[in-house]
Amino acid sequence: MTRSASTLDRPTLDGPVDPDTLRVSDVVHAADSPDAAWWRQAVIYQIYPRSWSDSDGDGIGDLPGITSRLTYLRDLGVDAVWLSPFYTSPQADAGYDVADYRDVDPLFGTLADADALLETAHGLGIRVIVDLVPNHSSDEHVWFQAALAAAPGSAERDLYMFRDGTGEHGELPPNNWQSVFGGPAWTRTTDADGTPGQWYLHLFDRKQPDFNWENPRVRSEFESVLRFWLDRGVDGFRVDVAHGLIKEQGLPDARERTTMLGDTQSTEGDGTTDGDTADDGVDHRVHTPYWDQDGVHEVYRVWRQVLESYGTPDRILCAEAWVEPQERAVAYVRPDEMHQAFNFDFLTAPWIAHDLRSVIESSLRAADSVGAPSTWVLSNHDVVRHASRLGFEPGHRRQNGIAAGDPQPDRALGLRRARAATTLMLALPGGAYVYQGEELGLPDSTDMPDEFRQDPTFARTAGAETGRDGCRVPLPWVAGAPSNGFGPSDRTWLPQPDVYREYAVDTQVGVEGSTLELYRTLLAGRRDLALGTGSLAFVEGYGSDVVALVNGGREQVLVVANLGAEPVRLPEGAEVLVSSAPLVDDLVPTDTTVWARWA
Repeated sequence: MTRSASTLDRPTLDGPVDPDTLRVSDVVHAADSPDAAWWRQAVIYQIYPRSWSDSDGDGIGDLPGITSRLTYLRDLGVDAVWLSPFYTSPQADAGYDVADYRDVDPLFGTLADADALLETAHGLGIRVIVDLVPNHSSDEHVWFQAALAAAPGSAERDLYMFRDGTGEHGELPPNNWQSVFGGPAWTRTTDADGTPGQWYLHLFDRKQPDFNWENPRVRSEFESVLRFWLDRGVDGFRVDVAHGLIKEQGLPDARERTTMLGDTQSTEGDGTTDGDTADDGVDHRVHTPYWDQDGVHEVYRVWRQVLESYGTPDRILCAEAWVEPQERAVAYVRPDEMHQAFNFDFLTAPWIAHDLRSVIESSLRAADSVGAPSTWVLSNHDVVRHASRLGFEPGHRRQNGIAAGDPQPDRALGLRRARAATTLMLALPGGAYVYQGEELGLPDSTDMPDEFRQDPTFARTAGAETGRDGCRVPLPWVAGAPSNGFGPSDRTWLPQPDVYREYAVDTQVGVEGSTLELYRTLLAGRRDLALGTGSLAFVEGYGSDVVALVNGGREQVLVVANLGAEPVRLPEGAEVLVSSAPLVDDLVPTDTTVWARWA
């Protein structure tokens, strides 16, 4: 392979390739140590407990159901699992409204079931990361109930964000902040004598009051919660709304309202202007004074010390932080703070080669600037599954769910692109996250009747926002069985679309070319080739519709993702290792990614 730092003109390579026309650029990302810490290269699989596997037939997944199917994940080849919340909760937001951080909700089992899950997973070589929700609790948490019963200015109320209202009689909210789920971010209380009282802040649902992280008791409580679960054997924490704990002093009015996916709406004028914030150059800490305040980093430095006190192997923290620009986002993964942060720039990048290449390069450079690994993710429990998202052409507005009356994605196109996108993602150095069911190629449920929807976003916007239920539907394990094998009964907490039986696990295991077998091949190859700790350089010479790169892991692996309308040829002598779709006359067809040895 010829290496050169020069960048040549990029002809469209839809015919035979002259190897002399291809050049490898300067290294964008240097290789990590082959024995780097596990989390710097891990593939972590997200389990949404209520939708993974139901052991008792009540229609809701549970911890014993997860434990019973962990061998599936061992065979898939993941390194760890991340469990969305299973704590005691009234389930106003599917468990992200926690009433007791030290117990398991009876919907999901018991603490003994959690211990059994940990023991079984560790016995299979799978680490376990649990969700932690520190920005807010449930309004049924004992602290909040005590705060409601206490007087304004009391120690109990200081654990949350209570404020007097504005207006002549306090009848208006303390400021103009709006909930991410829609509607005001403030709810007024009623005093014991029935008169209107103070207001409390909830950046999400009214049943999710925000903690006051300036209060030392809140900080010490969460350090204790960390230790409770670390003592039980968990391997780390995914931190929900990690950028939201600290609010700007004085709680000034916001100039923007943040919606799902980090989009914003102006609070000035008629407040109807939507904007994708990725490239607008606006300092959203000023416009939204409840996100990404510098004080959050002090919290995570202390948490890192707590985790490090448990020795090796490393326990980790992963930030869910919708923060921009990337220079601000990587502040969360400085050496004395968190270990990982989700790469939402990659998740939201359109299916355009230039955009993908740009975000790959900028992500690696930003993470390298603080000595952290980048992470890669395409789907999770908060976004439309990428097998559906990519079924629209670039330029289609990102949606918070797809309703039956909306334009529908092209299911076959979406799956083809999803397979290609995943094949590209799993070739990139760093960590990667896989959302349950994406290894089956599951699309979103896009025909769900409104009466089944449970996402509070749907209710708080009177249906204007469809919400996230479509990506949370219970998994199909056995086609045609009751609930497609999700549990022993026909009950499922959200209805499974009829097409899900086509994607069931039993229809894909051992079937050449199935999406499940593609994922198994990719994960095994990623490990065998040490792609997670490899270097990365781009290959110059392909056309503008191709992302081509070399990962220098255990050996040099050429990765070619063709997003263009015309097929492209691999260089002579390239040995195909895996392809997201079959080659056609030795050409890489449209919406296909290939790994190949290239010497």
